[in-house]
Amino acid sequence: MRVLTALVALLSLAGAVLAEPPANAPADTPGDPVRGRQIFAPCRTCHYPEKGYGHHNGPSLFGVFGRRAGTQEGFLYYSETVKSSNLIWTPALLDAWLANPGSLLSGTNMMFVGIPDARDRADLIAYLAQFRDR
Repeated sequence: MRVLTALVALLSLAGAVLAEPPANAPADTPGDPVRGRQIFAPCRTCHYPEKGYGHHNGPSLFGVFGRRAGTQEGFLYYSETVKSSNLIWTPALLDAWLANPGSLLSGTNMMFVGIPDARDRADLIAYLAQFRDR
């Protein structure tokens, strides 16, 4: 039990998601941006959502909704698949991408297998929705 407690504490410090949604929470309920921040933690390896942070290994996600995929100014490393996709990022499209990126667009440069839990995706999307010009 001590090992499990220590592991939980370590994961918590690393920003891992520890809070579980209620078992009866429907996937279509509004996401929790506070929980979404935790879920976004691994994404920070490549993306920043904050205005003015710019690009990292991946494009900035500031103001992602309503933007055409592969068009973030100043990011030079989009795959041809993304650049030619003509997709416009909406919460529903991002949900599909997060669920299974390879089934939406195969052949991208993004190394990401997806987030299977619908509640986790809703929370992450709610978190990203905060980062836009008002």
